[in-house]
Amino acid sequence: MSLAPRAVLVHRTTEYEELLARHGTHGQAAFFLSARGRSIEDVRERHERARRALAEVAAAVPLAWRRTRVERADLDRFLFGPEDVVVVVGQDGLVANAAKYLTGQPVVGVDADPGRNPGVLVRHRASRARRLLPYAAEEGATVDELTMVEAVTDDAQRLLALNEIYVGPPGHQTARYTLGLDGTDTSAEAQASSGVLVGTGTGATGWLRSLWEQRSSALALPAPSDPRLAWFVREAWPSPATGTTRVEGLLGPGHGLRLTVESDRLIAFGDGVESDALELTWGQTVRLTVAAARLRLVH
Repeated sequence: MSLAPRAVLVHRTTEYEELLARHGTHGQAAFFLSARGRSIEDVRERHERARRALAEVAAAVPLAWRRTRVERADLDRFLFGPEDVVVVVGQDGLVANAAKYLTGQPVVGVDADPGRNPGVLVRHRASRARRLLPYAAEEGATVDELTMVEAVTDDAQRLLALNEIYVGPPGHQTARYTLGLDGTDTSAEAQASSGVLVGTGTGATGWLRSLWEQRSSALALPAPSDPRLAWFVREAWPSPATGTTRVEGLLGPGHGLRLTVESDRLIAFGDGVESDALELTWGQTVRLTVAAARLRLVH
């Protein structure tokens, strides 16, 4: 007998809740903001909109289903099941935060604050949840399969990301490494830079795009479902020992970008979450490729 679907509602602590946790009461939080020329009412209104959206989605879960909630900070400790329907209620970035922990479960993105989010990944309003949830659990549900990027170290550490993976120094030091490309005859190049960014078509709407525009790159950035990645070296420094001939490119299936560390410490983290990073030490190699896993985002 198969299990009924489980709705997993992914949400995050609001700014208002963070202020209350820090200052203790509404009045103290209001005083703190007013002393800096800001009103707490805007923050509280956003909190209330987010909580109304979460409550509306929770009420739309079919009665025969199981249900649970998980806060963003607990995602790395939560065990998703194959029968889950993941409902992300919040901002686009929250979908990316959850993506790395999934293994093919359908994802419904619900915009908790319409008008403030681009809506690239949180495409739906809470009012549509009653129809969307049963649809998402069907075999024939229409989904976009979004490409993800993967980093794997030579000691088998692994990191997934929906937008991009950054490899570089944890502070403002210079990253030193040797950069090589799989599947080419060209030799690896020693580089000194402020880091390397490898991203997907989904990430091409964010950090990756800012680098692309900053250097007026002629690369054709991939679309979210394209099985390709774009990569950029940030602020590569030319010297007698380091080069700048490889600072951008595209990676298709089966191709990878290899970085061998020549610094005391570098890190690799995905989607802006530095707290969940791979630690890289001298002589260690990390390879960045198109991931086998994809995010299945429900239309």
